[in-house]
Order: sequence, then C-alpha cells, then structure tokens
Amino acid sequence: ASTPRYLAPDTQYPTTFAAGDGFFMLGDDIVRCMCVLVFVAACLTNPLGPAGSLRAEEGAGDELIPMVIGLLYDPDKDMRALGLDQVRTGLPGEEATRKLVARLPELSRDAQIGLLGALADRGDVAARPALLDLLASGGERSLRVAAIGALGALGQPADVAILVPLLAEGSKVEQAAARASLVRLRGESVPRDLARAMRHAAPPTRVALIEILATRRARDTFPALLAAAVDDDPRVRTAAMTALGRLAGPAQIPGMVQGVLRAEKGRERAAAEKAVMFVCAPNADTRQQRAAPLLAAMETLNEVDRTAMLPTLGRVGGSAARKAIEDAIADSDPEIHALGIRSLCNWPNAQVASRLLELVATDPHPSHRTMALRALIRVAPLPDARPASARLALLKQAMTLCTRDAERNLVLRRAAAIRTLETLRMVVPYLQQTPYAQQACRTVVELAHHRGLREPNKAEFDRALDRVIETSHDSTVVERARRYQRGQTWARPIKP
Repeated sequence: ASTPRYLAPDTQYPTTFAAGDGFFMLGDDIVRCMCVLVFVAACLTNPLGPAGSLRAEEGAGDELIPMVIGLLYDPDKDMRALGLDQVRTGLPGEEATRKLVARLPELSRDAQIGLLGALADRGDVAARPALLDLLASGGERSLRVAAIGALGALGQPADVAILVPLLAEGSKVEQAAARASLVRLRGESVPRDLARAMRHAAPPTRVALIEILATRRARDTFPALLAAAVDDDPRVRTAAMTALGRLAGPAQIPGMVQGVLRAEKGRERAAAEKAVMFVCAPNADTRQQRAAPLLAAMETLNEVDRTAMLPTLGRVGGSAARKAIEDAIADSDPEIHALGIRSLCNWPNAQVASRLLELVATDPHPSHRTMALRALIRVAPLPDARPASARLALLKQAMTLCTRDAERNLVLRRAAAIRTLETLRMVVPYLQQTPYAQQACRTVVELAHHRGLREPNKAEFDRALDRVIETSHDSTVVERARRYQRGQTWARPIKP
C-alpha cells in the first residue's frame, strides 16, 4: 500500500495490522484514526508539567516528532491543528525545532503558515535562521507575512534593520506584520534602535516608529519623541505629541510646551494641547494643583509665547490656571481678551459654569457669547460630584439661553450623557418639532440603550420609541428603537 498523503514522506508507518490469525489492509481513514490514537497515547504517557506542557529532557519527545510531522502534512485542518498544538507545547528542545523547520519547505502553504505561527508561539529562537532565509528568498506573500510576524517572537535586536524598511517598502499586510513584530521584538536596545531609525526615515515611517515606541511604552526614548514634537512635518509632530500624552510625566512638560507652540493653529494645536492636559491631569495631589508643572514651564517663555499657551492652561484647569485666564479676560487688548474667553471655554469641568453663564449674558461680543454658551452646554452634563438633577437643571438653563437651532440641537445631543427618566421627559417633546426631531430621536435611543434605565420605565420608553420609529430618517436609529422595545441588545459598529 502507498503511504497516505497526510503522512510525512520518507517516514515508515505500518500499513498492515494483525487481526486474529490473519492480516488485513487499512484504508486511509483507519490509518488516520490509528495515528491519532497512538499519538494521544504517547502524549498521555509523557510527564506533564503544571500547565499541561511536556517537561521532558532534550530528546525525550523524539518518538512523537514523526507523528507530529505526519499531522502537519494532513490536508484536514483539524488534524493539522492537533499537530500544531504539540509544536507549541509538546515537543521540547532545539533539536525538535530544527527537525520541524527542516520540513517547512515540503508542507502545503496553509501548513507552512500554521507552522510559522506555532514556531513563534513556541518561542525557540533556533527557528530564526529559517525565518531569515525565507525573507531573503522572497517567496509567496502570505508566507512572507507569516515569517515577518514570527520574527517578532523569535528575532533579535539586529532584526530591527530587517523590519523597519518593511514599514515603508512592504505591502500593507507586510507593513502591519512588521509593525506588530517591532512591538513584540525583545532586547534592551530595541527601543533605542527604533529611535535611531527615526532620524533618516521618511515622515510616514517616522510616524509608524513613534506609534510603535508608544505601544512599547518606551520611556527611555523621550529625547527622540520630544525632538519629533517640533519636527517640520505636521504628521510627525502630531504622532509625537500623542505618544507623549500617553507616556510623559511632569519632567517632559517643558518640551511638550514647545510642541504646542510649534503646532499649527486648528486641529493640530488642539490635539497638542490635549496631550499636555493628559500629562498634567494625573500628576497633582489635588485637582486644583494640576496646572503646576505647566505654569512652571510657562515661566521660562517670553510674553508672546506665554499668552499663546493660555488655551492649553484652560484645558488643564485648576485655581492657579483660572487666575491667569481671568487676567486675560479682563485685559483691555481685544486679542488677549478673546484668547482669555477661548481659554476659559476649554475648561475640563463644570466648575466655571457660573462664569460662563455670566459671559453669555454680559460679554459685548456676540461671538464670545456664543462660544461661552457652547462651552456651558459641553460642561453642564459632565459627571462629577453634582447629582444628575443638578446637571440636568443646568442643561435646561442653557437651553433657555439658546437663540439658534444649532445650539438647541447641541443641548439635545449632550442630554444623552445624563441617564435619567427626567432627561427622557425633557427630550420627548422635541420629537414633534421638525428642526430638532432627528437629534431628539438619536438621544432617545441613546438613553434607551441603557437597560438599567429602560427596563424599570419600559412603558414610557416604549411610547417614546414608537415615536422615534415614526419620525427618524436613520435606519440604524429605527432598528435600535425596535430592538430596545423587544428587550434586545445592540452592538455599536466598530469603525474601520
């Protein structure tokens, strides 16, 4: 009988077995079953460690290697999975790794990809030369991707020189695999090597490297990140400030201030300001002192730059920041006054609500009044020590101050953050008013999304959801309303 196709070539397997006084030939399926039974029996007779992995001495699993290799040749993915599981945990020693790697070129493409992943999980660096050979020889894209991915677990710091160029030169899937491997690659020098690679890379590659360093939480590369925060390319600056917002501490605030000043006004400047806010927020004994490191850094600036940092100061908040901003609002220079208003409108909580109400009523500039009103609408529902009833009352007060549909719709949108039955009752009347009906529909379903609020008040919510179904122009909103009426859940789609 010929060797079944799922057994390793050049490996001897029995094809006849005794049955009473005679012999009979086994078909492929029976051989398959017998192989599995023998394989399982062999596994069970080996000593198992606490986690279920074999802990034999070098070479103790030799009798299992031909069986595992045979399973890797099997066209049935479930049979291959059984073999791959043993590659990961059941065959100890470098010799086993070398024997498995030697079979790699003979396997089907799917089996090769599976084996590369299993070798990565196995963590034996003896497989690394095979990965390098595969990458050097080119080959089919899916195999290259698997090899690139495995290199993250099995590679060495020197492999940074192989992986970094792939961030720019590889296909999209190769770039993604290289990025993942650079995140995983072990070695104390790897973060520093990545930082050095940033110096001469093109901006898209520098952005990718900055994101990799952030994911690795590579705090020993702060000098490179701070230098990137003032780079000539806005993409690099934005990526660096975002990374610093995740990793930095008070010691990096002076460098981040330079990043804010270097950022272009608009979205980039706002993102840079928020990065500083993230660093300041958790680094004070009290919320009132959170701006201390930023204020200390601002002391070293000239007057123009210090004034330009006021909006950042407003995002951080705290009593010391409040004083500096109120001084700007009281300034007779219209530009400084306007900057002070904008800075106050950046405030991170509702502590300035009464001041915003005052500005809405008294500031002589219509644009400033509008800015203060929109800030009030933003902070009114923010969760803090205030009860929900107080937050809703402030939001209702903001609604009475609105003179345009845009601000009224903003109130209705922000109302979804106050999850009470009284909020629903505030919103429902707007379902019948054309300028606000669509936003009111969205807010009702957002409130209904929370089962703990919806179920105890089912009758009232069902009536509101009936109206949403009649009114909404958005098929997703209508679907959500119907599901909530039936007591079903709804999963928010993941953005690509």
